[in-house]
Amino acid sequence: MVRCFSRMDELVFVVDDEPDICELIKVNFIKNRFRVKTFFTAESFFSQLSKEIPDLIILDLMLPDMDGVEVCKSLRSKEKFTKIPIIMLTARVEETDKIVGLEVGADDYVTKPFSVRELIARAKAVLRRTYGPQFVNQLKLEERLVLYPDRFEAHLDGKKLDLTTTEFRILELLLKKRGLVLTRENILDYLWGDEKTVVDRTIDVHIRHIREKLGEMGRYIKSVRGVGYKIEED
Repeated sequence: MVRCFSRMDELVFVVDDEPDICELIKVNFIKNRFRVKTFFTAESFFSQLSKEIPDLIILDLMLPDMDGVEVCKSLRSKEKFTKIPIIMLTARVEETDKIVGLEVGADDYVTKPFSVRELIARAKAVLRRTYGPQFVNQLKLEERLVLYPDRFEAHLDGKKLDLTTTEFRILELLLKKRGLVLTRENILDYLWGDEKTVVDRTIDVHIRHIREKLGEMGRYIKSVRGVGYKIEED
């Protein structure tokens, strides 16, 4: 099954030591239905990267603790990070700097000052090139289970499923990230971000309800003991 992206909730990591730049990107990307996490240092970025993998990285070339080129090299040297698209963001305008950034694995390069609208357009283009068509209106499993993210509807064997909003979003996330193990913390963060107030075991209850509603198709939702959940096709 080809990995599909719905028109919502792609996770973007922004790594830049200027708080104003991070906030500008975060506010505008959220308006365009992205999820955003910001980091002022390479150290904090790598720390979070060990916990979850974003769909896109926007990376400043000049960081206080590590050069952006070295960050990019490090990402491209590790198999589980090598396919994450990277947009370099920097005040350097020399052509040689752009070439270096692209040669070490960046997918695109934007110089400061920049247009936020252009950055968003480039982000969408990079995501589309990396993962396929960005604006699909459905996610499928075995042609029997179909999710329509823009309508918050799910159908099983042609019949509409009665899912709560939370159940729908969990199932949508699992389908978007099929094959990847998602921790309970990953799922909570996807649902509520920094405003989450529930315990991680709440996810177990939602997963149980989803499986019950999917019937025998619930077998595709695999429990990974001590870690979390994933959708794995036979």
